Amino acid sequence: MSSIRQTRVYIILILFILLGIGVVMIYSSSSIYAWNSMGDSLFYLKRHLVYLFFGFILMFLAMAIDHQLLKKIAKPLFIFSLLLLFLSFVPGFSHQASGAKRWIRIGSFGFQPSELIKITFIIYLADYISRRKDIINNFYYGLLPALVALAVPMFVILLQPDLGTAIALASVAAIMLFCAGLSYFYFIVGILTSLPALYFLVFSIAYRRARILAFLNPWADPKGSGFQIIQSQIALGSGGLFGQGLGQGKQKLFYLPAAHTDFIFSVISEEMGIIGAIAVTLLFIFLIWQMIRIARFSNDDFFRFLSIGIISLISLQTVINIGVSIGMFPTKGLPLPFISYGGSSLIFDMAAMGLLLNTSRKSDIYL
Repeated sequence: MSSIRQTRVYIILILFILLGIGVVMIYSSSSIYAWNSMGDSLFYLKRHLVYLFFGFILMFLAMAIDHQLLKKIAKPLFIFSLLLLFLSFVPGFSHQASGAKRWIRIGSFGFQPSELIKITFIIYLADYISRRKDIINNFYYGLLPALVALAVPMFVILLQPDLGTAIALASVAAIMLFCAGLSYFYFIVGILTSLPALYFLVFSIAYRRARILAFLNPWADPKGSGFQIIQSQIALGSGGLFGQGLGQGKQKLFYLPAAHTDFIFSVISEEMGIIGAIAVTLLFIFLIWQMIRIARFSNDDFFRFLSIGIISLISLQTVINIGVSIGMFPTKGLPLPFISYGGSSLIFDMAAMGLLLNTSRKSDIYL
């Protein structure tokens, strides 16, 4: 029988493989673009390696933090990350890109606080559920405080605007509450009441409406809103079974936008073929399965729900990113965990993995 320690080894091994694939594919997908725009073909690769360095630091810190201390700082950490989220609107700290205020910059250091709050919210909600799971179906004393804690960061994130992250945060919270035993009645009411708001958020904003219409029929505007989806599907189709060869892809040559970020899976499919795409997908499936084993056999409520939240976050980001690349979902702008280029997302996803590995230290049972 496999021990918790063996499960941790599998997780670390798969994580390193995915990070290695990310390094290779970021260079392959960004080198020409970086040379053309920055005059340095290694520009994005070098930055990615710096992000990896800080990601490893946060991951090891998360692995080493004391269990009881993590519970004690859950609420202060969440409040602190909320303050950072509000800073994204404060002149002097706010950094705007592509019309969105999702970044803060302090000196030469900048990051997306929404990536941090995804982790701190999971920690806070795990602590809250572990203390109140027996009354979670009491609306006023069990569920309402959790909904308020979710609504505040969601509202700020929507103002940035970042609908994809807000939906991901709400989805993670829903999964954690479902695992805590929340009644189906609340989920039905929640879905019915959120649909009008979601409809308004999507169709009242021109670029979101265009994304949905492009998803339904990208060829209606092949050089506009449908361009990215079409180029992604061309990349997927042109790879064939074994791919065009590492570094030999054509769509990254100024055809496929965001090739090294949101659509890196399409580049993998083009250069490594269906075999490579399936291999990467299987790595994520095996990683998530091993993560589930840790959550399933955790003997502490706080760490069980913390694990469930982290698993949900990584799984959703993976499914949505791959789903967008193959045309199953509208474009969301969520990176592929551990592989896509993106400083904040990479660093905090690695921190989340450190927390998950930390939870497994609490259990000495055998699977």
